[in-house]
Amino acid sequence: MYKINEVSKLTGVSIRMLHHYDKIRLLEPSKRTDSNYRMYNDDDIARLYQILLFKELEFPLQEIKQILDDKDFNREEVLKAQRNLIFEKKQRLERILESIDDTIESLGGNVMSKDNFKAFGYEEVKKHQEKYKEETEKRYGNSDAYKESQEKTSKYSKNDWENIMGEASVIYEELAKLRDKDPSDKLVQDLVEQWRNHISTNFYNCTIEIFRGLALMYVADERFTKNIDKYGEGLAQFMSDAMNIYCDNNG
Repeated sequence: MYKINEVSKLTGVSIRMLHHYDKIRLLEPSKRTDSNYRMYNDDDIARLYQILLFKELEFPLQEIKQILDDKDFNREEVLKAQRNLIFEKKQRLERILESIDDTIESLGGNVMSKDNFKAFGYEEVKKHQEKYKEETEKRYGNSDAYKESQEKTSKYSKNDWENIMGEASVIYEELAKLRDKDPSDKLVQDLVEQWRNHISTNFYNCTIEIFRGLALMYVADERFTKNIDKYGEGLAQFMSDAMNIYCDNNG
């Protein structure tokens, strides 16, 4: 068994972050002493390793939790999938490095060309975005929520839209001020509830399932991320984490 400070030294994960993982039930210690000290076993350490791999691939914490808690979770299969994804990331980074070297060599010479930007793989990113968009429309296009939203918004005047967007901006701004807090903090969660109520009042009945879907969309769709992050860098990810916690607590 490992004490929390030993786990921190072994893995490089801060004690504060381990406390957070415990709080959101992403990584709960297998045992607590009579003095309430956290104790981790080898399985806990193995789970933490999986968490760090998913974080390297930029998965949201609550999505990582859902994957690891799935009853059909197969560690070997997941490790193989993680390896493939990280290998693809490695290849992409190598292409970017080569592009940088080529650019350095050509300084003072040719103007930047399209080839310099191929390394970033924007075409692949675009394909993933289009696929995500198609899946979203297929999933929600005929839903009651979609129809309700269309019916409500068709009746809004310019003044109505200004008020609705103004209310949304206030919630975004207030959440942006709290980014240094834990996503599970009560102030954060109260604002997240306000956001859900704002959606339900002005657009459609925002069920927990839909709200969780929005949390994923905020970080999976570049357009949503860019729009939300205008209020503060990293706000989309922060909101996504906070919304997932809200859904876990209210599902």
